[in-house]
Amino acid sequence: MFSPDKLVVYPAQGVGRIERIDHKDIGGVACEFYIVRIRANNITLMVPVHNAVNVGLRPLITRKEASRILDMLRSDRERTVFTGQNWNRRFREYSERLKSPELAVVADVLRELLLIGRTKELSFGERRLLEQAMSLVGGELAEVLGLSAEELRDELTALYAAAQPAAETHCQSA
Repeated sequence: MFSPDKLVVYPAQGVGRIERIDHKDIGGVACEFYIVRIRANNITLMVPVHNAVNVGLRPLITRKEASRILDMLRSDRERTVFTGQNWNRRFREYSERLKSPELAVVADVLRELLLIGRTKELSFGERRLLEQAMSLVGGELAEVLGLSAEELRDELTALYAAAQPAAETHCQSA
């Protein structure tokens, strides 16, 4: 399905390159593994070839899908997010959604965390999830669209920044 030097995405890890396909005997059974080096953190993963799709290994999204996700992130900034549940429950829910093989699901977590961060301080765990979501979404969008991941991060952070109250001006008349 995948070949060496192909860019792929592994859920919760991000964009990686297939370095090679290894053959190993495990318990007397011949197995093939994709050796995938994740770009963001240089981690190497061994993914069984026969189970790659089941664990979520996939090709990068199309340019059209990447543009659609980026447009959604750029335009859907005024939505309100229900934060009635406690941060602990949100953390568990978002952690599960970040494991999704679908970038749109991960982008939705990113958008929700950015929106929540506009109105309240994120917990330490939520800030970690925000960083992870930003890395996953930014890494793949940057790769597909030929953008800089850092510039994309800066743009989204600025777009979702909390509105600053207007500075008061005091005029004194003589």
